[in-house]
Amino acid sequence: MSSSVAQPQRAWTMRLRSLIGQPWSWSFAAAFLVWLVAVVAAGHGAGGALTAALAFGTFYVIVGLGQMMVVTLGPGNVDLSIPSAIALTGCIGMRVMEGHDGAIALGVLAALAAGAAVGLANAALVYLLRIPPIVATLSASFIVQSVAIEVGGGLLTKPPPALAWLSTAAPLGLPLIALLALLLSLVLKLVLARTIFGRTVSAIGQNRRAARLAGLKVGRVAVATYALSGLFSGICGILLASFSGGASLDMGVEYLLASVAVVVIGGTSVSGGRASPAGVWGASLFLFLLVSMLNTLHFGAGARLVLTGLVIIGVITAAGGSRQPG
Repeated sequence: MSSSVAQPQRAWTMRLRSLIGQPWSWSFAAAFLVWLVAVVAAGHGAGGALTAALAFGTFYVIVGLGQMMVVTLGPGNVDLSIPSAIALTGCIGMRVMEGHDGAIALGVLAALAAGAAVGLANAALVYLLRIPPIVATLSASFIVQSVAIEVGGGLLTKPPPALAWLSTAAPLGLPLIALLALLLSLVLKLVLARTIFGRTVSAIGQNRRAARLAGLKVGRVAVATYALSGLFSGICGILLASFSGGASLDMGVEYLLASVAVVVIGGTSVSGGRASPAGVWGASLFLFLLVSMLNTLHFGAGARLVLTGLVIIGVITAAGGSRQPG
């Protein structure tokens, strides 16, 4: 009798250990703890805090997914053009739509095409001119930002009513844009696990030379990955402009370091070869809830930055045992 009771207990223990061993589990644990503090100490409503986290954290998720793919390519790969790409795609999308519902499809296509073009330009700098990714994407961001200034023209163009509703609606407390981001995450998870493209991205990150010797199309896949990051920036640009009531040139600024932070905290290996779409979600919720809680507790900007940095370092250190460089 005792052995029959002990077996389910051992099974649950093994499942718990397996869950804790997942690289994304730490990000969700951190998000839960910060949410608990926000609810208890800061006096936030549990449901309201979660709805806000899902709404605002969704933008972290979207850019984080694109950044995650680039980082998975291996050491040194990072996309620092994300903020300027968000600004450019948001401005282009709003300019094309001009506030008309009938032009939504055309505006979205234009924004996504612009985002993919930015990604392809980054890939050209990295793989054709052999410029290190951090330098190439940062340099490209200045050019992209200049184009965004020309396109934006200093005017705030309001989004079409239907798109504004889509980006802000939250039936039953669940933002629709969060459902869209969840769908994107699931698709990307399937791409990584079930397609040649996804497996090639992981193989490149694990060992680029071995992937090339195995006959994988390393160059094409790497270029497509940078284009995919630009595409996700385009999605974020359109949704963020619609959510904010219009595009602005500085609306992507906060997503530069945030896109990298949610990738690293979420369990994606910085040495490449292992991505964690689920972890991007946990890290995004954690990051938003942390900043929101510090704002509510009236911490100054300097203190918020210091505390945010310390907590992020703590989370990464706590999860470090499962993320040794390869």
